[in-house]
Amino acid sequence: MLAEMRIQGLGVIEDATLELDPGLTVLTGETGAGKTMVVTGLSLLGGGRAEASRVAEGASRAVVEGRFERSGPAALELAEEVGAEPDEDGTLIAVRSVSADGRSRAHLGGRSVPVGVLGRLAEASLAVHGQNDQLRLLRPADQRALLDRYAGDAVGKPLAAYRETRAEWQTVCAELAERRDNARRLAQEADMLRLGLTEIEAVAPAPGEDRGLVEEAKRLAAADDLREAAGLAHGLLGGSDDGESPGAVGLAGEARNRLQSAGDPELAALDPRLQEALAVLADVAGELTGYLDRLDADPERLAHVLSRQAELKALTRKYAADIDGVLEWAGRAQERLAGLDTSDEALAALTARRDALATDLAGHASALTAARTEAAARLAKDTTAELGGLAMKDAELHVSIAPRTASGPDAAEALRVGTVLLVAGSDGVDEVELRLVPHPGSAPQPLHKGASGGELSRVMLALEVALAGTDPVPTMVFDEVDAGVGGRAAVEIGRRLARLALRHQVIVVTHLPQVAAYADRHLVVQKKRGEGITRSSVRSLPDGERIVELARMLAGLDDTDTGRAHAEELLGAARKHREEDRKPPRKRRS
Repeated sequence: MLAEMRIQGLGVIEDATLELDPGLTVLTGETGAGKTMVVTGLSLLGGGRAEASRVAEGASRAVVEGRFERSGPAALELAEEVGAEPDEDGTLIAVRSVSADGRSRAHLGGRSVPVGVLGRLAEASLAVHGQNDQLRLLRPADQRALLDRYAGDAVGKPLAAYRETRAEWQTVCAELAERRDNARRLAQEADMLRLGLTEIEAVAPAPGEDRGLVEEAKRLAAADDLREAAGLAHGLLGGSDDGESPGAVGLAGEARNRLQSAGDPELAALDPRLQEALAVLADVAGELTGYLDRLDADPERLAHVLSRQAELKALTRKYAADIDGVLEWAGRAQERLAGLDTSDEALAALTARRDALATDLAGHASALTAARTEAAARLAKDTTAELGGLAMKDAELHVSIAPRTASGPDAAEALRVGTVLLVAGSDGVDEVELRLVPHPGSAPQPLHKGASGGELSRVMLALEVALAGTDPVPTMVFDEVDAGVGGRAAVEIGRRLARLALRHQVIVVTHLPQVAAYADRHLVVQKKRGEGITRSSVRSLPDGERIVELARMLAGLDDTDTGRAHAEELLGAARKHREEDRKPPRKRRS
C-alpha cells in the first residue's frame, strides 16, 4: 500500500506530506485549494504524463515521492528486474520529478529508471480513477477487459489457450497465403537456391579446407628452399658424411668424453647437463632427417592444390568470404528451401494444418465465450445489487456478450465458429457491452446513452465494489467519483467506499460531507496566502476538527451550532454503518 506521499513545488502545493492509512482516506478542501494537485501527484507517481505547467511558480522543479509498504510479489519482481533496492520489510521508495523546462526523471529504490517503470509499478500497486476513467468505461475494449478482470482465471486460462493457438494459426495462414500468392517468385527463389546447393555439393568443400590448402601450397612451392635450409641445419648438427667435419652432436659427445676423463669431481658434475643437451641435439637431427625424407618436390600435387584452391575461390566469390561461411550459407539455404515448397502436396499439408488449428481455435473461442457469459451474469447481478444501495434501486446493469461477425476488412481474421464467420481478435470473438436499465420497463441502453454523469459515477463505483474481491491492486484512488450526486446517494457512496476499504487502501478526493464522514483518516488541503502568492498545505484532522470541516462542507455551516450538530450526526451514522459492515455475516439457520 501507499503509506506516505510527499509533494514539493507542484501547482499551489509548496511542500506537503500525506500520511495514508490502510483503510479509507478522504481528501477535502475549498475549491482551488489544490486537491487536484494531489491526484496529479499520484498520477505522476504512477508514470503519468509530466507537464511543465504543473511546476509551482518560482520553483525549479516539482517532486513527488511515495513510500510503498508491504509491496507485493509483482512490485518486488519489478524492483529486482531494474536493480532497485527495497528495504528489508519490502518498502519501495518511488520518486518522480519534473523540471520547470518540462524534463522528467524517475527513481525507484534509489535507482534512476525510465518513467515506464513507474507505470508498471502502478499497474501492480496503484489504480487512479477519475473523470477520464469514466470515459474509458464507455469503450467496448475496456468493458471487455473489466469483465475479464472480474472473471479471473475462469476467463484467463481459456483466453491464454486461445491466444497461443491463435498465434500458431495466424503463422500457418500467413505462410499458406505467401506460398499461394507468390508461387512464381518463390519458385524462382527455390531454383536459385537449388542451383547454389548443387554447385557447392559438386565441389564438396570441407570445413577449414581453404586455410589448409594455403599452407600446403606454400610448402610445395618452396620445397627446394626448405630442403636446402633443413639439409644445412642437419649437417651442422650431425656433421659431414665423410666424418671430416664433425657436427654439434659429435662435438658435444667429444666434450663429454673429455670431462669424464679429467677425473675432477667439479667437471664430472657438468656431465648430466651435457648429456641432456646431447640428447636434445640428437632428437632434432633425427627429426630433420625425417623432414628431409618427406619433403619431396611434387609438381603434380602442387598443381592439384592450386586447382582445388581455384574451385574453392569460385564458391567464396559467390556465397561467403571463406569456406566455413559457404557451408553456413548452404545450411541456411537448405532450411529456406524446405519452407519454399509450393508443390500441391506441400500446400495441401499446410491447408490441413490450418484447418486443424482453426477447429482447435474455434473450440477455445467457444470455451472463452461460455466463461465470459457465465461471468457476465454474475457481474451484472453483483453490480445491480450495489446500484440498489446507491439510490438507483430500480436500475439494472446488463452485461451483453455478442459475437463479432466478420465482414469487409475483418474477413482477413475470419474464423468459422459453428456456422458463422467471426473476427478472431487477440481477445477472442466476443464483443462485451455494459448496458443500463434505469427503471423497469425501459430497454437496456449503452452506458453513454442510458446514464447521466452522476449515474455513471455510481455505476463505476458499483463495478469497483463488485470487483473488489478479484482486483489485485492494493491502492485505489477516486477523484470526484461522487460528482453529480447528493443526498441519500452520497451517503451510500460513502458507505460503499468504506466497504471497498475493507479489502483495499482507498483514497478519495471529495466535496461531499456524506462521503467524508466515512473516512478512517481525513486530510484537508488548506490555502495560505502571502506576498501575493497562494500556497497550500495538507494536514490530518483530529476528530474535533473533522466536525468543523464537515460543517464547512455543509454549505459553509462551520460557524453554526446547527452545522456542527449535523456534522456530528453524519459522523455518528457513518460509524454505525461501518461497524455493521465490519461484522461477519450471520449464518442462516437451516
